[in-house]
Amino acid sequence: MSRVKELQKSLFAGTQSNARQFGMIFTLVAIVLLFQVLTDGLTLNSSNLISLVSQYSYILILAIGMLMVIVAGHIDLSVGSIAAVVGIIVAKVMQDYNLPWPLAIVVGLLVGAVIGAWQGFWVAYIGVPAFIVTLAGMLLFRGMNQYIGNANTIPVPEGFREIGAGYLPEIGPNTGYNNLTLLLGLLVSAAVVVREWRLRRTRREMAADVAPMWISLIRVAVPVVVILFAAFRFAGGRVGTSFPISGIILGVLVVFYSFITRNTAGGRHIYAVGGNARAAELSGVKLKRVNFLVMMNMSILAALAGMIFVARSAASGPQDGLSWELDAIAAVFIGGAAVSGGLGTISGSIVGGLVMAVLNNGLQLMGVGIDRVQMIKGLVLLLAVALDVYNKNRGRFSIIGSITRPFRREAPATPATPVETGQEPAKTPVAG
Repeated sequence: MSRVKELQKSLFAGTQSNARQFGMIFTLVAIVLLFQVLTDGLTLNSSNLISLVSQYSYILILAIGMLMVIVAGHIDLSVGSIAAVVGIIVAKVMQDYNLPWPLAIVVGLLVGAVIGAWQGFWVAYIGVPAFIVTLAGMLLFRGMNQYIGNANTIPVPEGFREIGAGYLPEIGPNTGYNNLTLLLGLLVSAAVVVREWRLRRTRREMAADVAPMWISLIRVAVPVVVILFAAFRFAGGRVGTSFPISGIILGVLVVFYSFITRNTAGGRHIYAVGGNARAAELSGVKLKRVNFLVMMNMSILAALAGMIFVARSAASGPQDGLSWELDAIAAVFIGGAAVSGGLGTISGSIVGGLVMAVLNNGLQLMGVGIDRVQMIKGLVLLLAVALDVYNKNRGRFSIIGSITRPFRREAPATPATPVETGQEPAKTPVAG
């Protein structure tokens, strides 16, 4: 057992997580392989993978914003309705006012920002709980969607559809694959190699233990093989398809928000507020500003998700956005966020969302009815979190605990404030 622990320590030394952090990823891989067998190879079929990214990218975008809301100690029930009302507004301005689609996207994002400012004002400056504010918003914006659209379906122009139904274009010589998708796979693989090289160099400069070279090769080889496999699958689909544009947008957002939550003071402030709002405020964190910006950011991402969905559907309708908030919340909690706030990661939420997406997709490929799919998804969510909490409380292996624990920062050797002040000690903020 000790040799196994030493190997795990070497394999994941110097990273922001340890071997147990990858429990959820292993769970995702196991679900993919299970459905690959049960569906006779359809799960990893090129067309199905492309469809999977196109269908669930907007839910994963919502999960990014919802993670930050939940980490700050709030909840947002209005994201589906916000996505719907932004979608109908954007479709109307393009249809009735002939507004070019790039400007329509800007209008949609601005509408999302205004809605977020409205809800953020009530939460941050008036003190109304986010649950109540967003519950009211869910009703308000759902009704607004139907009022503006008169419960009709409004089509959107071809150019606008690219953000939801478009793919990386074909360029270069005819190789039988989409060259841009292959290039994207190579660039991501190169980023993995560079990251490992920089990690080794940093640890060497800090005079820390450096893993043997063969360990680094394993840590690079495994993700690179997966990335290249996926790249060839996406690049080898039917003619005219490749990696979806919506997947590119999702990838950019994941990188951006991962950097924000891990490497900026603003990101750390969100975790500090969720861990202990009072202590964070006493430490100089501007509590009202953090809560306001978190709610506004969620609405902007909801607006983007709504436009992507409308673009993929080629029209905006009165039923858009139904139950999206539930899928986003489920993704965040499966991905390791704490109900009480203060814990969670962007990458964990994306993996949690992919678990739900693959589960939903696999059951549909097996011909399971939508009613039973919903029942199974609900049971899986409940059992997964309950089992993880049980194991965590008993000190056993915990997927959620393993994802969140490595991002706790070590407590300082001396108190941040003198004991004489009688101030409540702050909970240690964590980076996302």
